[in-house]
Amino acid sequence: MAVPPIQRSLRTVAPGNSWLLDTLLGLLVVCALPLAITTIPNTLSVVARLLPADIDQVGLMRTHGLALPVLMLAVPLAAVALRRVPAAHLMLAGLALVALSDAAGGYAVSELLVGVVRVLRGVGCGLLVPATLVAVWTRTPVLRGLWAGTFSLSLLTAQALALWPLDAVSSWKVTLQPYPLVTGVALGLAAAYLLAWMLLGRPEAPVFAVGERGRLLLCVVLALGIAVVAISTASAGWRAPPVVLLAATAVFGLLALASIGPVESRRAAYVLVAVGVVLLPSAAQVTLVEMGGLGGPGLRGLWIPYVVAGVLAIGAAVAVRLFAVGAGRWLAPLGLLSMVVGLCSVRLVVPSADGMVLAVPFTLLAVGAAVALTATLQEVGIGAAAFGLSLCVAGVLAGFLLGTGVQMALLDGVRSAQELVDKFVGALHWWALIGGFLLVAIIVLAAVLARRSEGDEGGKRAFEDVLLVTAPQGDPGAGSEAVDCAGERRKWGDAFATADDSGRGEERGPGGTEGGRSVPDGPAVAEAEEGQVPAVPPQAKSPEDDRAP
Repeated sequence: MAVPPIQRSLRTVAPGNSWLLDTLLGLLVVCALPLAITTIPNTLSVVARLLPADIDQVGLMRTHGLALPVLMLAVPLAAVALRRVPAAHLMLAGLALVALSDAAGGYAVSELLVGVVRVLRGVGCGLLVPATLVAVWTRTPVLRGLWAGTFSLSLLTAQALALWPLDAVSSWKVTLQPYPLVTGVALGLAAAYLLAWMLLGRPEAPVFAVGERGRLLLCVVLALGIAVVAISTASAGWRAPPVVLLAATAVFGLLALASIGPVESRRAAYVLVAVGVVLLPSAAQVTLVEMGGLGGPGLRGLWIPYVVAGVLAIGAAVAVRLFAVGAGRWLAPLGLLSMVVGLCSVRLVVPSADGMVLAVPFTLLAVGAAVALTATLQEVGIGAAAFGLSLCVAGVLAGFLLGTGVQMALLDGVRSAQELVDKFVGALHWWALIGGFLLVAIIVLAAVLARRSEGDEGGKRAFEDVLLVTAPQGDPGAGSEAVDCAGERRKWGDAFATADDSGRGEERGPGGTEGGRSVPDGPAVAEAEEGQVPAVPPQAKSPEDDRAP
């Protein structure tokens, strides 16, 4: 007799040990997620004076910017891998690659080695972003709110965090290894979480839907196209109009791809595209305008506004996750509207010599993004969330392309330093206007498509309320009967029977006619009035002629 093999059951985490896993995971999210997003900005131009004379500076800057295209390609591929690989393993692998890039950055002396270091860092950070999302998905609601708030704060502060280590540096290689100590701490937390995950029990992993793999692979194709366009514009020296046109096409492609799937998935994808296109490119330009060399307070004057915005963003995200479950339909557009108001305040208060006033736009942008992300992600499954996250990261590059095109259009033909500063600030104001209109358009698009989809689903449900059945063979009305949801048998046209019967007495003449047609009198009419089939059926069988009174 064949004996089936004994399968080992995976231990689930014990209730008493869940607090330890949640604590380690929360610390890991707070530490690793900003570290991953900080890889996006290209800050090599800030230390251009420190570059060796024998290295092609323009080519080195292009190579240094490879991290973002690689990251946005790695995010959807990592999401596909997470269908099979545990998130704890992928987080440790991603941080190991980031640590390796930090170690190799000190030995990068050529353009090729710089490219290898940035590609390694982009791949590692691309593994981290979706892995942390999957890890917190089935844990306590506070963790998912913490992830959304930290992700929004990371997008807001990415440019400032990338510039902070470059203050008074003596080597350009600091751009390749900005936070080695933070990387080491995050790697230790990932190892501790993996060990606790294996010893204390494995938390339940979220399940991806069947069709999510195809959508994620489509996102890889679109991200590859955007990456090729971005590298081409940086290498070929294109002028402003083609760059703006291609960037607008990339944004349109992201919105078109976001329209694939059910209503809830589309709403989440639209919100994530909007946050990716607008938040980081806007915050990066504001940070650069507020540098000390342009009359602003510098980074030291911006940290208090950043901290205020970050605390409020994380608090708002956690509050939405705990107390506003199921309110994503109106909270998501409200969060995007908060970002619109934040962009309007950018046009009013930037540039400013006082850094404290920047707490207003930073808070509106970060809190709005955190609320919109939390509200929409709690309405979808993990597959739709990973798909939207992939679109969000691709939207960051599309937003940078669009902002770069606006800057190129305004900075063309500048002749003096003061004119350069004025045009740079003008480019920021134009970008804030474009970003605000884009957010409003996405809000309207999501609302219109959601309303149309709800109308279609309502009609489908109404149609499914009636199930067609076969009538008895002896019934002259066979094929025209149905059973409704209450189980009652009806014939087509019963809804109009009362109205027709009220006018039938008026139309029936004394000679036994109804509307010009002969009607049998006497017992046949009596039988018909009792709901029975007349003795003489009509000549042509139709729903109107075959109905019962």
